[in-house]
Amino acid sequence: MSQDPQKSIKLEEIISLKPQHFADLIRTAQLIFDPCSGTVGRRVNIDWEDLGVPRSILDNLREIGQEYQYASPHISPEEIWSRLTTESRIWFVENKDNLWRFEEIFPAIDED
Repeated sequence: MSQDPQKSIKLEEIISLKPQHFADLIRTAQLIFDPCSGTVGRRVNIDWEDLGVPRSILDNLREIGQEYQYASPHISPEEIWSRLTTESRIWFVENKDNLWRFEEIFPAIDED
């Protein structure tokens, strides 16, 4: 998929989103889809609403997390933006500076 640099600039200017925000969103979606990071035999139940993710947004992020489960989080912002529902877009813009915290809650399995 080709990336139009002008589109990226416009997206960033209009809604103050940077590539890092999208990478954080992808990592969040991956965790929502699989909080155990693919570890066989581990299962956890997460109350995502308690963590600030409304139920109405979970399905959208879960789908994205499943599709990009093993992908690098550095995916074209336009590609990800097009996959978000209107409600998810609003939530994303409002929470863009806090998404990195989800990764801190669920550290990688191989970290010390």
